[in-house]
Amino acid sequence: MTWLLVTIVSYFLNAGVYVADKFLLSKKFHSSITYAFYVGVWSILNFVILIFVPYMPSLKWLLIDILAGGIFLLTIIFWYKALHQSEATRVVPVVGVLTPIFTLLLSVIFLNENLSQKHFISFSVLMIGGALISVKQTKVYIFSSVINRARDLLGKVHVRYLPTQRLIINSTISAFCFAAYYVLIKYIYSHEPFLGSFVWSRLGTFIGVLLILLVPSWRESIAEHQQNAEKKTNIYFFLGVRIIAAAAFIMLNWAISLGNVAMVNVLQGAQYLFLIIFVLILSAKFPSIYKEELGRGVILQKIAGVIFVSWGLYILIS
Repeated sequence: MTWLLVTIVSYFLNAGVYVADKFLLSKKFHSSITYAFYVGVWSILNFVILIFVPYMPSLKWLLIDILAGGIFLLTIIFWYKALHQSEATRVVPVVGVLTPIFTLLLSVIFLNENLSQKHFISFSVLMIGGALISVKQTKVYIFSSVINRARDLLGKVHVRYLPTQRLIINSTISAFCFAAYYVLIKYIYSHEPFLGSFVWSRLGTFIGVLLILLVPSWRESIAEHQQNAEKKTNIYFFLGVRIIAAAAFIMLNWAISLGNVAMVNVLQGAQYLFLIIFVLILSAKFPSIYKEELGRGVILQKIAGVIFVSWGLYILIS
């Protein structure tokens, strides 16, 4: 069960990274493209690993590695767009619930990975727990609200629903791209060494970052941010967050190489719990950035979610 421990630790680190990303997007960058550029450009530093673990893939696998890295860059662009538009405690759960579903479907189709009966039960219980932890509103009227919004989204969108529409679109695309990346990287890890293929996939991300510079408006946004860059402490904070994010990302990829990709993804229910704890701690100091509604019904709902997540983990390890 090494993959299980590695997955939970990576999601704990990721929860902290998402909170920091929300702060940076709200206060420092104000552009998802610019932020994705700076996140992606640091991916080239992963090539230092090749000094200690030399590896050169064949042309076929090099192209597949680059494709995986390009998909990952596309993923974080839509991810940061959604995160910039709404609270982390809304975006992460939406993406987190959709990603395992897409991953399960894609892994069954392309990897022939089928869940055992125990894994399927655990998957279902963890999905329920993750949904209970993430959903804020528990009142019955939310269902009619969702139906009305869906009806509007199918036709002409009312102005008050535009932010919700953008959030749904960006979150859904991000979740699908996350799933596509995870399934493709699992396929790569099944045929190539873990560290070597991971490093070469980062080349695809770096190439994608260079392509961003070809779009004039994006290039101007990046240059403008560079000109208005603030004191060094902000740079150190950004680099510190990226180092933690890199560690979490490598651990998550390692877990995917060791275990079932769908099960690794559905364990994001634990990530929601960590995220809510972090947000609750920070919401008192930064109420305009971090928000979390806590009524009696919401608290009971989240406790029920924690129970389901714990139950799902117990099924998995028993």
